[in-house]
Amino acid sequence: MIETLLLPFQFPFMQQAFVIAVLVAAPMGLLSSFLVLKGWSLMGDAISHAVLPGVVLAYVVGLPLAVGAFVAGMVCALTVGFLKENSRVKEDTVMGVVFSGMFGLGIVMFSMIESELHLLHVLFGDMLGVTWADVAETGLIALVSVGFVGFLRRDLLLHAFDAQHARAIGLPVRFYHYGLLAVLSLVIVGALKAVGIIMAIAMLIAPGAIAFLLTRRFEAMLAVATSVAVGCAFFGVYLSFFIDSAPAPTIVVLMTLVFVLAFGWSQLSLHRTRKPPESGSSSSTMNSALPL
Repeated sequence: MIETLLLPFQFPFMQQAFVIAVLVAAPMGLLSSFLVLKGWSLMGDAISHAVLPGVVLAYVVGLPLAVGAFVAGMVCALTVGFLKENSRVKEDTVMGVVFSGMFGLGIVMFSMIESELHLLHVLFGDMLGVTWADVAETGLIALVSVGFVGFLRRDLLLHAFDAQHARAIGLPVRFYHYGLLAVLSLVIVGALKAVGIIMAIAMLIAPGAIAFLLTRRFEAMLAVATSVAVGCAFFGVYLSFFIDSAPAPTIVVLMTLVFVLAFGWSQLSLHRTRKPPESGSSSSTMNSALPL
């Protein structure tokens, strides 16, 4: 029994999958809280889709795929910001136009070249096929991302809640805005080989949404979101070994189940706090109001 439970840890490809899953999940859990509070869930969706043409161009030129993906992600973020500031179109509409256009461009470019790179691996990742070099690259990205968010979390929180107040007290709002977008692009790049473009969206949104339902303080929200992301990533890889499924979709399914449980718990707690008035007290109140 014990040997069966420990079986996934005996294979090198599973060991690499466990490590890279945790390294991808930790910064995504931290960023997820800011995306949920700031209303940037669609921005994570936009950048994750927009990296595809950068990946294809990097492959054609011979550069690391991470470089092309990061540049494409930043181009998407800057384009959205420019169009928002110079048009009457709302930000969510601009993001929908930009990310769908860049994603379509990436598909067209991919279909025009002969490549050993499998499109499904780009879209959904190949966690069981990563190497220790990929793990090291993802670890470096995670270190930079967690360091940036952890060191500036209070300023970033103020920027997320009230950018005008942050600007009034002298904080570099534009730096935090584009810095957060740069870290978001970097995290998506780190997740590209492990969970792919599509699954990265769920891992960027679900942990923060779960933590938002369960907590009332931001520090607690960060801790819960990171714990949920790392826990679901680890157990998703572990469970996928026994049910013979792909790790990334299994992780997302686990996060969805945790979200449903968190929603149910929050609703139950809400009903508990709303206690109906006791019948005796209401009747005594009515009796005291009646004339003797």
